[in-house]
Amino acid sequence: MIGLISATAAGAAARDRLAAAWPSRARVYDGPVGDAVRRAFAECEQLVCFLATGAVVRLIAPLLGDKASDPGVVCVDEGGRFAVSLVGGHGGGANELAREVGELLGTEPVVTTATDAVGVPGLDTLGFPVEGDVAGVSRAVLDGEPVALKADFAWPLPALRVTEEGAYVIRLTDRLVEPAEHEVVLRPPSLVVGVGASKGAPVGEILGLIEDALRDAGLSPRSIAELATVDAKAEEPGIVRAADRLGVPLVTYSAEELAAVDVPNPSDAPLAAVGTPSVAEAAALVRGGELLVPKRKSDREDGRPAMATCAVVRRPARGRLAVVGLGPGARDLLTPRAKAELRRASVLVGLDQYVDQIRDLLRPATRILESGLGAEEERARTAVEEARKGQAVALIGSGDAGVYAMASPALAEASDDIDVIGVPGVTAALAAAAILGAPLGHDHVSISLSDLHTPWEVIERRVRAAAEADIVVTFYNPRSRGRDWQLPKALAILAEHREPATPVGVVRNASRPDESVVLTTLAALDPATVDMMTVVTVGNTATRRIAGRMVTPRGYRWQESRPEKQEEAR
Repeated sequence: MIGLISATAAGAAARDRLAAAWPSRARVYDGPVGDAVRRAFAECEQLVCFLATGAVVRLIAPLLGDKASDPGVVCVDEGGRFAVSLVGGHGGGANELAREVGELLGTEPVVTTATDAVGVPGLDTLGFPVEGDVAGVSRAVLDGEPVALKADFAWPLPALRVTEEGAYVIRLTDRLVEPAEHEVVLRPPSLVVGVGASKGAPVGEILGLIEDALRDAGLSPRSIAELATVDAKAEEPGIVRAADRLGVPLVTYSAEELAAVDVPNPSDAPLAAVGTPSVAEAAALVRGGELLVPKRKSDREDGRPAMATCAVVRRPARGRLAVVGLGPGARDLLTPRAKAELRRASVLVGLDQYVDQIRDLLRPATRILESGLGAEEERARTAVEEARKGQAVALIGSGDAGVYAMASPALAEASDDIDVIGVPGVTAALAAAAILGAPLGHDHVSISLSDLHTPWEVIERRVRAAAEADIVVTFYNPRSRGRDWQLPKALAILAEHREPATPVGVVRNASRPDESVVLTTLAALDPATVDMMTVVTVGNTATRRIAGRMVTPRGYRWQESRPEKQEEAR
């Protein structure tokens, strides 16, 4: 929960904007400011105070404990100019909160945490436990000293300034090791613990079994990703409480799924009880991995039969491929999610001119693999190959990466051994439509006129179908030096079904500094003015030009009920 505190009318107005934007995340604290801050500090994970930083420092100073448990605190000034990350930059998430407040209120985020200020990911912000000399190793990274990455296995980390050898070490492992001097140990969530239990098995017996199994195998409980069991035990109190105390999710599978898993130690007892010869081993192995601890039974001090079993598997690290849409070109049309994925990636793959658009958003150590026009399939293969190595990869495309862009060839190459995340972007058609007015207010379709990947006969059939169905059409890739006849042909097909005065919008470089817009008609459009940086939107029979804008009504009754608008359109 995010506590919101203000003292003035201006602060309250900004506070209420955040409360409206975060209806399920934020709570407004009224009353005397000192009391409000103290209550929010005790009850919330984060605070946004519309107060002077000095005042907030004095109020929270007696409340501060340590950075691992204190809430993150952001201060917004009276003029609404700055969102200052005051305390809890990493542990409390105040740095990201300051940026989020900046996005919502138009304030400038002020972040003084050294790693964030220079674009280096904080070692305590990677999303999993960290142990050891975080401050010392972070300082070495900032100072440019050699910092070695020693990883027991590949994991999709963000871009880090690391070398093969160095006096300082970042160690990635799920092994039960103590950090050495000048070393940080990262605990990735690589371990899956399969659990079976008799009805009424005590939570202490289950937890003791898991702890003993991990300790004897030399594995860290901080690397447990989840507990796994059979559906029939989804609500078994001891298992549910064990997962809760470990702070990990409980994942369940059907007996049929588990029965299909080949395990080294099947048993008749679970087969009779829940329909599968294995629960612990099968639940741990069902999604693949290396069996580190075979089925093990609990020990009871009273000598009675064991009520719990467990097995431990190390799942193979899954690489991460984010397919990111950059939007039409304007920086403010690049989504916050896209920015976050660009900063999360250790490898960026993209067309050189698109890389240039966002190069300043990348972390300094990001490895960039760029290429020129015409290498789409090669870029897709490269991105997938890098993800299969366990890397965090971002593959970029303009507009929305799933619309005439990189998502399709990438997914054609990808298999289920990597995680693929789609990040939507504002398409050229949408950007152009917003500039033109509301041409896509009713049914519409986008058609590429490039016959490099699609035979012209297929394209023509689609254009004709759209013309006969009276659907608004946006043409992508309308005309190039080597393809100058397709657009006139497509327009001629539409003209068979639409009046010469049908509005047509022509937008070149939508949202970019050299943007140009022409609102014309089907009869008057000169194809020679169109190129590959242009999208052409042709209205349907209901589309009108109103007050200099291109508008397609949501329903045809609109035209019938608004005769004055029809007259204005003429």
